[in-house]
Amino acid sequence: MLGHARRLRQRHWRERSKAERVELTTVVMWYVTPWLLALVWTLQPVVLGVRHAPVPLVLGALLLVTSALQCADANRLTRPTLDRYLGRRELPGRALWGSWALLVVALALALALTVLNGAEAVAVKFSVAFALIPPGLVYGMVTPVRVYLRRAGALTVLLTAVFGLARPDGTGILGTALVTAFGTLFPLAACRCGAWTLSVLWEAERGRETEARLAVAEERLRFGRDLHDVLGRNLSVISLKSELAVQLARRGRPEAVEQMIEVQRIAQESQREVREVVRGYREADLGVELAGAQGVLTAAGIVCEIRDETAELPAPVQSALGWVVREAATNVLRHGDAQRCAVAVRVREGRAVLTVENDGAGALPGGGEGVGGSGVGGSGLAGLRERLAAVGGALEAGPVTGNRFRLVAEVPLRRPAVPSADERRVKVEEVAP
Repeated sequence: MLGHARRLRQRHWRERSKAERVELTTVVMWYVTPWLLALVWTLQPVVLGVRHAPVPLVLGALLLVTSALQCADANRLTRPTLDRYLGRRELPGRALWGSWALLVVALALALALTVLNGAEAVAVKFSVAFALIPPGLVYGMVTPVRVYLRRAGALTVLLTAVFGLARPDGTGILGTALVTAFGTLFPLAACRCGAWTLSVLWEAERGRETEARLAVAEERLRFGRDLHDVLGRNLSVISLKSELAVQLARRGRPEAVEQMIEVQRIAQESQREVREVVRGYREADLGVELAGAQGVLTAAGIVCEIRDETAELPAPVQSALGWVVREAATNVLRHGDAQRCAVAVRVREGRAVLTVENDGAGALPGGGEGVGGSGVGGSGLAGLRERLAAVGGALEAGPVTGNRFRLVAEVPLRRPAVPSADERRVKVEEVAP
């Protein structure tokens, strides 16, 4: 059962982005709000306040049924009206007609109870206030605020006059005006503020995606520019010298060999420069990645502690550990519900040890090996192990006690010497029978 609940939570919560989580929470709150208000403002007052006579009891029962239908109708329209507010799709023109019909029925039943003196005045007023809330929650998202306020004011005056004529009482008329004003303004504040917050959140989300795409495009331009600067001149020289060598060779001139030797030298130099460009493009600086991880996690509301107890590390070690920090920080944001994250780098027995630990343990999408916020399952984990293996390092990742997740990467400060082909052949001959 717990495993099923965990998988359900993973499928419906963990795989969502932060913006999607906020939107889901807001929509669920809008779903629940009408039912809670119906319980407090309609069910309890009507059950306790209706006179025990046939007609008032029937009217009270119909009022309760109508209130339940209003809640269901509001739940049905919450998502379409929100999508319309966020510009995702259009809302049919007659979508709210059912809401208005239920509102008219609810107000008519409340007025009938007032005219027949079939319920206490307080119960009727609460019923009127609630009858305005479900349609107001959806109407407030599809109507401009000024239009909504004007119509809400007109409706407040109309209902105050009608119920005041039905039961003339100065205090009662004032109470009707107050609950009617509340019933029209509360849903506007609840739905409009929440919808506006979601629109700002999604706009920020789109801005971050655009910024990421621009960063990738800028890096591609930089990479292309560096390749052009490195290869452009050398390829031109190679072309000219090879053409010159061809002409000299056709004439039987010995200088053709010198030209081809120069072509070979330039080609080898170009190969070396391309490798340097690619290495600079793919390497990560450990100090920069630590600062970047702390900034990103802190901005996401995660307390991030950085402890760097190392002095200057070799460039290959820094690059390998920098990639681990980058991938771990990415997965803390993407897959975990972490509140705190600790990153420590230290030197122990001739090895640089990086530890990333957070309190967001849980299953990763896709069933990867990594678990929790800093888990890097699938290709992420394999890619990190390949990078670390290239410098003689190793990676361990998994859950620890206290619902925490720990990732440990170790890299030797000096890469073990790789035996030459001759040495390997000698060893094979020694062990061969």
